[in-house]
Amino acid sequence: MGCMWLADIKGDWQGRYLFLPAEAGGRLAITHCCCDYPTVADPESLRKVWSRSRIRFREEWAKELGTWPNTAGRAWPGHHLRDFLHGGDPTAPGNILPVPDEVHTVINAEYPACYAPGGKWLTPGPERPYAD
Repeated sequence: MGCMWLADIKGDWQGRYLFLPAEAGGRLAITHCCCDYPTVADPESLRKVWSRSRIRFREEWAKELGTWPNTAGRAWPGHHLRDFLHGGDPTAPGNILPVPDEVHTVINAEYPACYAPGGKWLTPGPERPYAD
């Protein structure tokens, strides 16, 4: 039904390998494709699971990836790539992406357009949406 580009995580590394200078890097594109997922009868029950699990989830995240991002001491929301209305797993690590509050608001506002037939997310975007 269309895809939204949510994040582009760029990783660069410089250091030494076997005493020689080395560098590597890559990019990870995170998208959300709005498929014809059936809606669930009670998405609020999934939201409650996330609310109860949020702190523990962030602690587990920190063990592997470092402190959960925050702005001025306020933790970023965890955005669920596959949303609760369409049956997204509320605690699956591969389904949750930390995003700043204002970005989370924009993403959530665009989700209905993603699932709407004939929405703007069906049209192809630029080959490279931005340049470094």
